[in-house]
Amino acid sequence: MPVTQASHTRAAQASAGEPVPRYAPSELIDDRVDVAAAEDSPAWHALKNAAIALQAIQAQDGSIPDAAHHASARAHVTTIIAAIEQLRPLFPHDDAYLAASVADFRRWAAEDFGVPDFLDSLNAFQPQNHRIDGIRHLVVFPMYTQNGSSERHVEALIVEVIWPEFIEQLETEYVNRLFVSLRLIDFTPGYDTNSAVLFPETVAMREIPAFTWGAIFQDREAARYRRVVRAASGITKLDLPDEAARMLEDQALTEKTFVMWDLIHDRTHMRGDLPFDPFMIKQRMPYFLYSLEELRCDLTAFRECVAIQKRLRERAESGAVLSSAEAEMLEHARLVQYAVIFDRIFRFAITGSRMRNYDAVGGQLLFAWLHQRGVLHWTDTSLAFDWDEVPAAVVALGDAIDELYWRSIDRPKVAHWLAAYELVRATLTPNPASKWARGLPDEVLAGAPKGYTDEVLPDEFPLSMFFEALEKKMRPVIESTAGIRASDG
Repeated sequence: MPVTQASHTRAAQASAGEPVPRYAPSELIDDRVDVAAAEDSPAWHALKNAAIALQAIQAQDGSIPDAAHHASARAHVTTIIAAIEQLRPLFPHDDAYLAASVADFRRWAAEDFGVPDFLDSLNAFQPQNHRIDGIRHLVVFPMYTQNGSSERHVEALIVEVIWPEFIEQLETEYVNRLFVSLRLIDFTPGYDTNSAVLFPETVAMREIPAFTWGAIFQDREAARYRRVVRAASGITKLDLPDEAARMLEDQALTEKTFVMWDLIHDRTHMRGDLPFDPFMIKQRMPYFLYSLEELRCDLTAFRECVAIQKRLRERAESGAVLSSAEAEMLEHARLVQYAVIFDRIFRFAITGSRMRNYDAVGGQLLFAWLHQRGVLHWTDTSLAFDWDEVPAAVVALGDAIDELYWRSIDRPKVAHWLAAYELVRATLTPNPASKWARGLPDEVLAGAPKGYTDEVLPDEFPLSMFFEALEKKMRPVIESTAGIRASDG
């Protein structure tokens, strides 16, 4: 199937690392190429089935050590290569990547299926250069999936970019060139899980390159949110504001809300008065520090959306005519605030095990902070918020974390850890058996940081009675969201 010259030019520029001009999807894909039907094509189903068959014989590191399986593995790889070549004309913007993928699969088979090395194709895959609403990618790598499978098996996905006009405009102010927002179209079993991200560091490769993108599946985040919040608001008898209630009935509206939230959240990890490089440098730290870091980024998104809402509303009230993108930005700035609160409280706080669950601690902390400041009420077995007062209380928690970070630049690392613990325990009640709460002994305080970390309990901040009761009622709902699709929300 033919593709346009513009497509070849763009793919070549992307593979060469040159600035890539923006084209509408119609310029990228010829009229005769029906990329929207890729997930229903025989080639895709053959690729997907071959990948699943390979998974059954791969070891955890992605290799196939049993020589008895090599003949069937070669047959499956041959099928994958043929399918990629058949599908390749549908994805001209990924042409360099798909060519490199074929080469990586051939080399893996030629080397008798040792630990796979897909560095070359990973380097050629540059989705951040194609942030165009509706454009699709075919993605095939041996990789593990965060919050999903810990095994580096061959996974295959068809994904679609979510990039509405107001996000295009927002990104000029909140610049985040690495951020890619995606929708899952179809996928192999590694994504039939809780995983809602596609990160390059999960791919099997011989060395670690400079990563240039990170992708989040906002459709899955939105569908999960809608199902969980719908159930939790019913259980807690929460009378949702009309805007928040509308999100539960509108998947597309919620997806765009999560794109705005995640765009600002993601860039915050490397911005601010940081006492450490939170995630890019792997550090062994008490897990509640990750709780504060993730919460800091969410509360920054909340704070910025409060500011965006105020600015655009004042413009509209002054008589200025907002553009369609600005009007949509104003709408979603308010919706992000609801999403941060409800996702943190209703999903994060009670999802996953109690083993060093830093997202859960962040959700618990937000709930308790709002309750103790009198803007969240649990009275007569009903949940209620003083919505006019909520933004200031949420921003105050963000300010407290920012103050912790600012002060910690002048503190030794373990002194920062202790100060962070005090911030959390001022609101959350620690485990009664906590050595941190009682005071670490002198030999730990005078010793290496590892000693501090070793004394943190796996469940240092147990669930409150409110969350214990809520978790029991919500457990089937939370479990049902694994592998959720947009149509399931």
